[in-house]
Amino acid sequence: MNLDTYFKVSYGLYVVTTQSGDKKGGYIANTLFQVTATPPQFAISCNKDNYTTSLIQQSGVFGFSILSQKANPALIGNFGYKSGRDFDKFHGVSHFKGKTGIPIITDSSIAWFECKVNHFYEVGTHLIFIGEVVDNGILEEKGIPLTYSYYREVLKGYSPKNAPTYIEKEKIESSYSHISNQADVWQCQLCHYEYEEAKGDPISGIQPGTSFLDVPDDWVCPICGAGKSLFEKE
Repeated sequence: MNLDTYFKVSYGLYVVTTQSGDKKGGYIANTLFQVTATPPQFAISCNKDNYTTSLIQQSGVFGFSILSQKANPALIGNFGYKSGRDFDKFHGVSHFKGKTGIPIITDSSIAWFECKVNHFYEVGTHLIFIGEVVDNGILEEKGIPLTYSYYREVLKGYSPKNAPTYIEKEKIESSYSHISNQADVWQCQLCHYEYEEAKGDPISGIQPGTSFLDVPDDWVCPICGAGKSLFEKE
């Protein structure tokens, strides 16, 4: 099976949010799409183990913010690789309360939608929620949406383990074994971002050809915010 074919499917990147009682939840999603125009409805696919999934089941509402191509990597790291069960993902993140009472993220976002669930389906490891739009808004008229392709190819990020598009690290590495590795590569053990010495890190201003050992000690993973100590040489 050719894994490259999966990476040719187009996706956006979003922050899905909800709230049940005083408990807020949110996660980074790429499997989100509009299913009907009349009424306007969107579908999301959520892992059954996600904290946010249980809150959507309880509340019957969810929102999502469309991330900007210039989105803060720390926001992606917090909502994509940490659990809301033991971490306040919303601390220090700009958001407001929507019509249904759920938090809507405005940080690093260009637009948002708020939906009320009217259908849901079990599909193995995931639940698919279909919600009708009750409100929406534009945050940045000329903003460019962040795509999963850009996230993978430019930011070098990978799907979290609970994502519908998750592929095991070993399988990805095997599928690219034909590519020559002329410079050292260091991988984040939290999100699997790869620092390639030949390319450096343009996001942080680290020049191509910079040895990982020469990268400043206060440098952090541009995807999840992990420190250098969580990187291992491939």
